[in-house]
Amino acid sequence: MAVHIIENDKIKLTVEEHGAEIRSLIRKADGAELMWQADSAFWGRTSPVLFPLVGNYFEKKSVYAGKTYEMGQHGFARDMDFELVSKTEDELTFELKDNEATHEKYPFAFILEIGYKLDGGKVAVKWTVKNTNVETMYFSIGGHPAFNCDLDTYTLRFEKNGEANACVKANIIANDGSGCLSTKQEHHPLNNGILKMSDELFSQDALIFEDEQSDAVTLVDSEGKDVLTVTCPTPLFGVWSPVGKHAPFVCIEPWCGRCDRVGFNQKLEEREYGNSLAAGEKFEAGYEIIVK
Repeated sequence: MAVHIIENDKIKLTVEEHGAEIRSLIRKADGAELMWQADSAFWGRTSPVLFPLVGNYFEKKSVYAGKTYEMGQHGFARDMDFELVSKTEDELTFELKDNEATHEKYPFAFILEIGYKLDGGKVAVKWTVKNTNVETMYFSIGGHPAFNCDLDTYTLRFEKNGEANACVKANIIANDGSGCLSTKQEHHPLNNGILKMSDELFSQDALIFEDEQSDAVTLVDSEGKDVLTVTCPTPLFGVWSPVGKHAPFVCIEPWCGRCDRVGFNQKLEEREYGNSLAAGEKFEAGYEIIVK
C-alpha cells in the first residue's frame, strides 16, 4: 500500500493510504522513532482513525429508522483504502467516501477527510466529516496513536492535579465480552499531574476519561524529560496499552465519541457522546502531536 512522506527540519511523518494511518514519526534531532511500529505480537496497528464508531455498540448493534446494523469495534475506516487528494511539502489530505459495503454496516452517506499538517515539531491532525445525505447523520470519530515507551519507567502528565477518574468496561468486570461501559469508575491520584504507568494500570483495558479532564497528555521519559504531547480538545480521551502483554507502547487517544454502556437501547441517535450533523453540513475536529 502506498505511503506518503512529509518532513521539515524538525520531524518526518509517514502516512499510509490504507486507513490514512500514521506509520512513522521521526524526531530529526536524534533520529528517534516515536510511533509504535505495529508488531502484531502486541498490536498490529500504529495510529488508526476511528470512524464512524469509537469503541463498541452494545452487542455490536445499532438501530436506525427501524433497521438493525452490525459493526465491529472502532468502525470500518481504519480498514479501508483512502485516496490522497492533496499533498504539499508540509501537508497531506486523504479522503474516504461511503459505498455499498459501508451501507451494510452504517446507514449514512458521507465524505471523510483526514488531514496532516506539519508546523515545526508539531503534527496537526484534522478530521472533517461531510454529510451528503438529505437527513441528519449520527457518528463518532477519534484517534488512536501509539507511542514507543517503557511502561515501567515512563509516565504520563495530565494538565490537572488531584485525581483523574476513568470509566471501567463491563467485559472486565462481568466477563460478558461486551466491550462496553459499566457504571463503575477508577480513581487515579495525580502527583503534580503525573500518572505512573504499569501493567496493572491497564488491567481493566483502556482508561476512558470523560468530561474534558485534561486539555493535553504528555509522555515523559525515564529521566523526567518530555517526549511529546498529545492535545485533547475533545469531549473525552482514552489511554491504553494491551492487557497483560507488557507492551512497549502507550496510546493517547482523543475522542469525539465512545463505546455504549451495557444495556443501552442501541438507538443510533441517542448514543452518549455521539455527534449529529445536519444534511449538507460538515463537522471539523482533531488534535495535535507536539514533539519535544
